[in-house]
Amino acid sequence: MSRGVVAAGHPATAEAGVRALEEGGNAFDAVVAATWAACVAEPILASPAGGGFLLASPMGERAALLDFFTQTPLKRQPEPLDFQAIDGDFGKAVQVFHIGMAACATPGVVAGLFEIQARLCRLPMRVLLEPAVERAREGVVLNAFQAYINRILEPILRHTPAIHALFHADGRPLAEGQRQPMPELADFLEVLGLEGRDLFYRGEAAQALDALSRSQGGHLRRTDLEAYSIVWRKPRAFSLGQAKVATNAWPSLGGPLIAQGLEWLQAHWQVQPPADAAQEARDWVAMMAAVEQFRRQSGLDAHPPEWPQLDAAPFLAELARFAHHPPASRGTTHISVADAAGNLAALTLSNGECNGHVLPGTGVLLNNMLGEEDLNPGGFHRWPEHVRLASMMAPTVIEKADGQRLALGSGGSNRIRSAISQVLLRLLRHGDPLQAAIAHPRLHYEQQHLDLEPGLPEAVQQAVLRQVPDHRIWPEANLFFGGVHAVARHADGRLEGAGDPRRGGCCRLAG
Repeated sequence: MSRGVVAAGHPATAEAGVRALEEGGNAFDAVVAATWAACVAEPILASPAGGGFLLASPMGERAALLDFFTQTPLKRQPEPLDFQAIDGDFGKAVQVFHIGMAACATPGVVAGLFEIQARLCRLPMRVLLEPAVERAREGVVLNAFQAYINRILEPILRHTPAIHALFHADGRPLAEGQRQPMPELADFLEVLGLEGRDLFYRGEAAQALDALSRSQGGHLRRTDLEAYSIVWRKPRAFSLGQAKVATNAWPSLGGPLIAQGLEWLQAHWQVQPPADAAQEARDWVAMMAAVEQFRRQSGLDAHPPEWPQLDAAPFLAELARFAHHPPASRGTTHISVADAAGNLAALTLSNGECNGHVLPGTGVLLNNMLGEEDLNPGGFHRWPEHVRLASMMAPTVIEKADGQRLALGSGGSNRIRSAISQVLLRLLRHGDPLQAAIAHPRLHYEQQHLDLEPGLPEAVQQAVLRQVPDHRIWPEANLFFGGVHAVARHADGRLEGAGDPRRGGCCRLAG
């Protein structure tokens, strides 16, 4: 019988989790080891200088949410110098990213992983770091997906000499099949395993980050690192049919908006059940429009102290109106683990796209969360000081009535909500197998514009295209639509998993 299953965005990430399971660790050991490995194998998307969330569901216990996302600095510095826009070209869409030291928020990954290890793991941190150290020292061979990410973000990878050296050889960008050693990162992770989290938040790494930020006109100071703390929260729980779902909680946006939207959709379907697949798809797009209206009218982006308790009636009315009449018309990765005992771990983390700087002496790529437009709707350099940034990340666990337990999550910036909500509906409303639910063609509605992947039945596609005149049909499935990596433990103990091919996803079973 397998000891566990890991689904992630890179084989090296998943294999590190499997190794932890085979060395006697549980799902939480596996997710920590896999996260460290992701910082090596998926360096643009994952970094010790990023932030994230863990949805932990120990078997027989209540799920708990660990928030180790990035924090705004204690003080905005005057006239930030290093802040610029670059274009990320996805082929059919271009997304603007902002980089530089003034885009760097206070990191939380190191604090978060040490908290998980102390509270939930069996193995010492130095053991959990070993796969990442080994991979960083020998170098990971660049696969097709990572090479694609690098091409999209090439302007970032030449922003400074330090990052240029990591991602280029002989003056040319590293290509698929080439090895990318990261010896400084290997040394840093090895020492981190010996000295603990204070190396990053109070020691030499903190001093180096302070010096770099001061010299480049960034906002961060050593006091920001010293003041950082993780937060345990109660997950946002809701029901979808007979299944119980737990996801990320306020003050992050992704999980609560997924829950709010699916609850409204269920209420709408109790009154007007969809007659066919085409109407169901129209209702889903309408729900996304209603959620967007709710987000705008409730002022969520202004960081209110509590989740607003608004009357659902006007939003349900908007959902029904939109469903039947046409209107006037970011870098993240995820790891899911289940072990043989039934423990579930869903961990989503992000470094943004990195800000173009490498922390001197460590090989650590720094985040650009203060440059994420979706996280700064009030304008750049106007964020409230010393608060958690909101996030669309939504690690999620599910308990079905038949005893099956699942963990999932997605990367994809503001497409995370649409990716997860569609997979949940395929799993829980349609009863799709895991891989089929993930592979099903996706839609994304935002700002009166609809993006859709090919492969939907013709009647469904035409229905939603008539619904939203401003639309774009992509030629193939694309990482633009997120990357849902999921695992499941069935009631009989059988384990399965599926990685999303849109984001290089893979699955590994532990022997």
